[in-house]
Amino acid sequence: MSVLDSLRAVGITGRICVPTVIDALTGRTSLEECDARLAWWSRELLRRAKVELTVSGLENVPPGEALVVMSNHRSYYDIPTVFCAVPGRLRMVAKKELFRVPLFGTAMSAAGFVKIDRDARHKAIASLRASERLLSEGTRVWIAPEGTRSKTGQLGEFKSGGFHMALEAGVKILPLAITGTETVMPADGVAVYPGGKVNVLILPAIDASSYGPKGRKALAKDVRAVIARALGQEP
Repeated sequence: MSVLDSLRAVGITGRICVPTVIDALTGRTSLEECDARLAWWSRELLRRAKVELTVSGLENVPPGEALVVMSNHRSYYDIPTVFCAVPGRLRMVAKKELFRVPLFGTAMSAAGFVKIDRDARHKAIASLRASERLLSEGTRVWIAPEGTRSKTGQLGEFKSGGFHMALEAGVKILPLAITGTETVMPADGVAVYPGGKVNVLILPAIDASSYGPKGRKALAKDVRAVIARALGQEP
């Protein structure tokens, strides 16, 4: 474990947050520039942490399609991992608490990340609408349906928001199974442990529209089952 590695991660994040906030304040925000910063940030975080990343199943990504990306969640390092693993423009649905972090939260908003407030139904619905707008523009939207990081590695129950989103937008869900990020930064801490081996398995996309408007529970069950099996767990 290295305190210096954790401080470097903060510094790397600051290097994309500061110009993004300045751009937002001066009305010069560019999605393309945000994409480039996110790509650099994710690669640099993994490089500095000496992460060995292996991505399998890229052939399962439908080219040129908007997608709802769903994965298990074990670590904050899932975030740069997913940005490195999934091609195309990607934005994240994140809990409201992250948007309260000074500078970081403002940069997330400016870059088009979506804030989810599960404590207020009308705000949660507004977040889903914002996500649907991104999908309609061709952006891929990533959400961790467990809602929080698993401290045991066992896949938790899935919350319904992302499935409502996929059904309303009529897009496919791209399931991911992530292992190893918890060795880089455990769920119950913020220290970086360099040298981890991280694996991302991209599973075949599931067409949400084939489930119909009343198929949310069946869709959630099927998506959870394929991720659980890929992790070697019972659905």
